[in-house]
Amino acid sequence: MLRLAVLVSGGGTNLQAILDAIANGRITGARVVKVISNSRKAYALERAAKSGISSECVTRKDYPVPEEFDRALLAAIQSSEADLVVLAGCLVVIPQIIVDAYPNRIINIHPALIPSFCGQGYYGLKVHEKVLERGVRVTGATVHFVDGGTDTGPIILQKAVEVKDGDTPEILQRRVMEEAEWKILPQAIDLIANGRVAVCDGKVTIGS
Repeated sequence: MLRLAVLVSGGGTNLQAILDAIANGRITGARVVKVISNSRKAYALERAAKSGISSECVTRKDYPVPEEFDRALLAAIQSSEADLVVLAGCLVVIPQIIVDAYPNRIINIHPALIPSFCGQGYYGLKVHEKVLERGVRVTGATVHFVDGGTDTGPIILQKAVEVKDGDTPEILQRRVMEEAEWKILPQAIDLIANGRVAVCDGKVTIGS
């Protein structure tokens, strides 16, 4: 059974998508053992409580020295004995000590088709604002492994989403979540839990 530690920052809709997928059998061989938030106000913590899942808040306010925060976050993850770390709407830049501790064992969901609209400064609603400013007709979401860069790790899954006339950043954000994020993040976890994902030379291969 693959043990998942899910890192969140806000509402936890992707966390809920994972929990729902486990409940309905779309994810097999995995369970969420801990939810970690960098914000005490994150509704995701309530979702964890309602599901009987252990949770913890590690916030920079409690650790003014960056290295202390990094170590505290690593300790919170390690205490869960997780096999896979899932960044599900987590706005924390994952420190190198955590990347080094979990090589190819951290995945992230990004609300665009990497390599477009990704990297430093591209997160949350800002991604969708830039998509609309640029006038592209297709966007989407990407699940990728986390490495030392920003949105540069090996890509596991992508799903395209149409950009429609009259879209606002909020409307587009919701469509990307519903049509892409909530589908491919559980799918990626299921693939990993069932031993179908391998990384070689910086690229992902998916077996049958």
